[in-house]
Amino acid sequence: MRKLKIGIVGTGAITGKHADAIKEIENAELVALCSSSPERARVAQEKFGIDTYADVSAFLTHPELDVVCICTASGHHMEAGLLAAEAGKHLLIEKPIEINLARADQLIEACEANNVKLGVIFQNRFSSDYLKLKTAVQAGKFGKLLMGNAHVNWYRAPEYYNTSPWKGTLKGDGGGAFMNQGIHTFDLLLDIMGDVQSVYAKVKTSLHAIEGEDLGAAIVTFENNAIGNITASTALYPGLPERLEIFGKNGSAVLEAGKLVQWSIQGEESEAIVADAHTGSGAADPMAIGHALHRAQWEHFVNAILENESVVVEGKMARKSVELIRAIYKSSELEKEVELPFFDHG
Repeated sequence: MRKLKIGIVGTGAITGKHADAIKEIENAELVALCSSSPERARVAQEKFGIDTYADVSAFLTHPELDVVCICTASGHHMEAGLLAAEAGKHLLIEKPIEINLARADQLIEACEANNVKLGVIFQNRFSSDYLKLKTAVQAGKFGKLLMGNAHVNWYRAPEYYNTSPWKGTLKGDGGGAFMNQGIHTFDLLLDIMGDVQSVYAKVKTSLHAIEGEDLGAAIVTFENNAIGNITASTALYPGLPERLEIFGKNGSAVLEAGKLVQWSIQGEESEAIVADAHTGSGAADPMAIGHALHRAQWEHFVNAILENESVVVEGKMARKSVELIRAIYKSSELEKEVELPFFDHG
């Protein structure tokens, strides 16, 4: 069996989750890392025991490299991604795809032009509880969708931002609680509810000394005429598990921390809920999640390459959550409703 050779750009905390996931996949092997400085590269090489570079161009010359995973600061995805695509490497990028739509579109276009696959890490799409919900919605069990809500009311201690050169900054993070923390649950909301027609929002910085927002709320109107409420924060102590709430004409379901906690359909006997054990919440600790869902997404991506099949969370789908968040920021800035499709240059 052929093994895909994988390299990761970025050696921060999330890189360990990817390394653990790749290690458990039979037809994949992590062979190289690229860090932001020679010192960080040296530390990473000692930790992971594989070839580690401090220059992306040199990293891309590593023999037999098939796939590049980008785990840098969100606002630095494009530069490394463009180089990798031009070198003919398939790309799997940590969320968000990029921090604004112009940069996201450059990545999408580069991958199309170079005929390489592009995926974006939204590992919660692979939770069995989420898949159960999505399958039921697609089968019409909940009837016409009326409302979809996403709440990511988390807490981060000041050290979370103080010890990072990019978190909470507009250039590195693209914003705050919406673009960094909330986007995972917003992606699930859009996957279930469909495209957004308009949004009216208010975001603010209420607690932390950061450029981006740490608190906000939005009212969303979907193209199917359903409505929804979105909240996100890193200022709400002690941090509550994220929630996805789906309401239809015939029933409703709620995911909390990725686990089904509510499931009611008219005319059906209530069933015992056995939650997916592989989920977890970053409500107070961003590293509280395991790597099982990352492994599931990596397995899917590797097989999509080997079998030349479509990718579940490809670039254009991943762009939708960035578009929604950028529209939320614009709505708050203008203090009025903003319609989608939406585009700005950041």
